[in-house]
Amino acid sequence: MNIESFIKYLKYEKRYSEHTIKSYETDLMQFRNFVLSESDIEPKEEDFSTDYQLIRKWMIDLNNSGCTSVTINRKLSGLKSYIKFLKKEGLVLHDPFERIVSPKNKSRLPEFVQENQMNKLEDDKEIYSNDFEGLRDKFILEMFYNTGMRLSELIELKHNNIDLSASNVKVFGKRKKERIIPLNNYTINIYNHYISLKEEAGFSVDKNSYLFITDKGNKMYGNFVYRKIVHYLGLVTGINKKSPHVLRHTFATHMLNNGADLNVIKELLGHSGLAATQIYTHNTFEKIKNIYKRAHPRA
Repeated sequence: MNIESFIKYLKYEKRYSEHTIKSYETDLMQFRNFVLSESDIEPKEEDFSTDYQLIRKWMIDLNNSGCTSVTINRKLSGLKSYIKFLKKEGLVLHDPFERIVSPKNKSRLPEFVQENQMNKLEDDKEIYSNDFEGLRDKFILEMFYNTGMRLSELIELKHNNIDLSASNVKVFGKRKKERIIPLNNYTINIYNHYISLKEEAGFSVDKNSYLFITDKGNKMYGNFVYRKIVHYLGLVTGINKKSPHVLRHTFATHMLNNGADLNVIKELLGHSGLAATQIYTHNTFEKIKNIYKRAHPRA
């Protein structure tokens, strides 16, 4: 399997994020190892045009090992992309996935943080330390909650992405697609305070320097942010899943529940289609049911 060429294609031609590329590479190596365990022979590219049964066996093996349908479909997605690349290069003639039926994903509603819990993160002065690190952490949470941006988008922000005159932030999403997200006055005030403390701490605020940095002044990275979010959300909510993506769900849910148009939320989130945004409508429906139960005399 010539995975290395495929990874270069994703990185330099498709311009996928580092996280996506790493996931694809890991899943493809897992498939390669499965094939080796089945036959002890290194799989060739042309094998993919005929041996659809091998993919089915892998799906069964993943299921037996406890993988959910969501995980299996994610892994199959990487393999599908690889085969599509091989067809593009003329290395395979037929797509084995024409004879593969992917497992159906169970409908899973996104978890989110309640508004009063997010307000506690904003108002409680005891939650964050009274220094640069504390304000940076607060700013990170506010940027997630007030913009709905992705983790990968946040850590790539530079100071020149913030436009104070227009009160917005420019982010580059999947496939390097650019979008502009408004910033409210509260977030802008935190930004201005953050810049002051960042300068006092001796860190660069040059327009081309990264907006968010570690305690030592290095570029922010995913695991650092993830740990911070888990810590702070754990102080205000008992939901099972705590992550930056939960704050993205929270942004979309609260926007919808407070009257925002679904198409507007779609643009703010950077979704390519409306279907991905519609998962948030369940929360509005739950709110409507609760109002109905309280208001209707026979409910």
